[in-house]
Amino acid sequence: MALPKLTPAEKMDALKKAQEVRSKRSQMRAKLKSGELTLEKVLAAAKDDEVVARMKVAYLLESLPRIGRIRSRKLMEDIGIDESRRVQGLGVRQKEALLERLAK
Repeated sequence: MALPKLTPAEKMDALKKAQEVRSKRSQMRAKLKSGELTLEKVLAAAKDDEVVARMKVAYLLESLPRIGRIRSRKLMEDIGIDESRRVQGLGVRQKEALLERLAK
């Protein structure tokens, strides 16, 4: 499948939109890391927020305090979440299991 030809203006619009998404994602991750935002709120917002919905679960978990790459992968494996799964693709039981395991 060939990629569509974009005009320079369309390319600039796409780049601008991508930068906005990266910026929003970065801000959300910083709030998670600092504790301003909880995993429960982020998972609930996934229905309405395209930025959260399209984020990979592993990337989201690594944003939490005291959770790194190894711990997030182990947690996902224990629950049965594939490494490539995005937040919007999580089932109700998977969300509940994540919240139960990561509740303070």
